[in-house]
Amino acid sequence: MKKLILASTSPRRKELLKNLGLTFEIEKPLYDEKSDKKEFTYDYIKTIAKNKCQSVLNIIKESAIVISADTLVICNNEIMGKPKNYDEAYKMLNTLNNKTHKVVTAICIGDTDTKEKIINTETSEVTFNKITDEEIKDYINKFKPYDKAGSYGIQELPEGFIKEIKGEYDNIVGLPTKMLIKMMKEIV
Repeated sequence: MKKLILASTSPRRKELLKNLGLTFEIEKPLYDEKSDKKEFTYDYIKTIAKNKCQSVLNIIKESAIVISADTLVICNNEIMGKPKNYDEAYKMLNTLNNKTHKVVTAICIGDTDTKEKIINTETSEVTFNKITDEEIKDYINKFKPYDKAGSYGIQELPEGFIKEIKGEYDNIVGLPTKMLIKMMKEIV
């Protein structure tokens, strides 16, 4: 079987792949995904995942399958990226407070031999309960969610933050494993 490469430095994606029992290597994508884009489109997130994948395909010289992903949190069709500081994290969590938002992940899988790439997206919905200012501040101070889209990690939220989840939980963590398995069967 071909070598499997995860084009991501996300500890959450790494953990999800390990939980599937897969053996893989990690290669940091050489793609700068920073953008000032505010309005969400599926084409936008697919392009990010594709560019991450391609940046790693370009440097791998051996036979391999490359997996890349990008996850965005969207509220009122606006992209909620990774907060730069405490104030941005607070503002984002306050915006999500007592509302339903979407978490969308795009996965791109590429083959170094055939140059074939397949891309797909998964969408889940998360509804936050009404949470207090104190709960928001405590969460930010304890977990410092500055590396997470939307300023939170679903796996570390205190009990009572989430009212309802619709869709795949792993997608909200950062890698929809059910979709990934289906896609890998397609490309291998």
